[in-house]
Amino acid sequence: MNALALFASLRNPRFARLYAAQTISQIGDALTWVGLALLAAQLAGPGQAPAVLAIALTIRVTAFVLLSPLAGVLADRVDRRMVLMLCDFGRMAVLGVMFFVTQVWQIYILMFVLNALTAFFTPTNQATVPLVVGREEARPAFALSSATTELLGIVGPGLAGLLAAWLGTRSLFAVDAVSFLLSGLLILTLPALRTKQEGGAPERSTRADLRDGTARLWRDPPVRFALLMELVAALTGALILTVTISRIESGLGLGEAQYGWVMAAYGLGAAAASLAVGAAGRRVPLTRFIALGALVTSLAILPGNLVPLGGLMACWLLAGMGQNWVNLPTETLLAERTEEAAQGRVYGAHFAWSHLWWAVAYPVAGFLGTRFPDQAFGVGGALALALLSGVWLAHRRIGHMVPAS
Repeated sequence: MNALALFASLRNPRFARLYAAQTISQIGDALTWVGLALLAAQLAGPGQAPAVLAIALTIRVTAFVLLSPLAGVLADRVDRRMVLMLCDFGRMAVLGVMFFVTQVWQIYILMFVLNALTAFFTPTNQATVPLVVGREEARPAFALSSATTELLGIVGPGLAGLLAAWLGTRSLFAVDAVSFLLSGLLILTLPALRTKQEGGAPERSTRADLRDGTARLWRDPPVRFALLMELVAALTGALILTVTISRIESGLGLGEAQYGWVMAAYGLGAAAASLAVGAAGRRVPLTRFIALGALVTSLAILPGNLVPLGGLMACWLLAGMGQNWVNLPTETLLAERTEEAAQGRVYGAHFAWSHLWWAVAYPVAGFLGTRFPDQAFGVGGALALALLSGVWLAHRRIGHMVPAS
């Protein structure tokens, strides 16, 4: 299987429409966050913009952790097409209101509503991929979606900057609203997307399904291993996202352009890693990819405070690859090890836990960046390696490190 084989997933017309809808909405997402940063600077002043964005990110993670498990339960019970479509149209409405915001507190309210809808959309969309393409074909489909997401993460901010200069900051929200409208209309063209429930199975309570989603993550050894490795990846990722700017500006005496280059290298590494996972097919066990990814991303950040710009770009390229080799195979692992009727609640629970890891990792990264400004990446990388080793040894000790294909 080669990288071009990833695009074979698009021969499935249902997946092609789902993929197109996701891609269009993600272009809009990139515009939203750039627009939010610019709007925060306008309303609160440049000096207070970081605080506004920090609160908005906290609201985002809180909405994900609280609501995504419920979203997964809902996805197992209803037509997922309707959930996806209503979330798109709801986000379109929120962004339309964002165009008229005049106070910072209004941003916070709208950010909670927007991310509450995203908390329902994303795990439902993830669980729908194996439903549409089949569990056996989930790897290339997830890999193509992941590569596209990473590439849009690189291109999106630049596109947003051009549109902001041409149309104005608030127009970014209008463009994003249109992207969600188009995404919702594409999803509307899909047939019903319902799971096949087991005949004669007793009706379960919402609380039981919520517990079941999390229980399935922790009782399956390969999935549990992957989930804990995501904590390692969250720690290194949080350091990259919060401390890189100070390394560029204070450590190297460079500016925003160089920061963009370094973060672009990080995104390119993640995109390339997506293609590698898809091209490997079933030749490489997913848990091997996950373990390798956690090791690579942890080692890559270790010299972050020591290397010059070129070295930092190379390290961040590797760190992006490692991050993706943890996160993408985990999404696929969930599809391959969960029966169709339970995939919604499993993806919902996973979305909550993986974002809880980031909620833990951000304060740790902030502390290291403040307390050890010249050694943050070295200390953080050592901490990530220690955590990785503990997870690996614990699973080896209890005999649960059986490769998951």
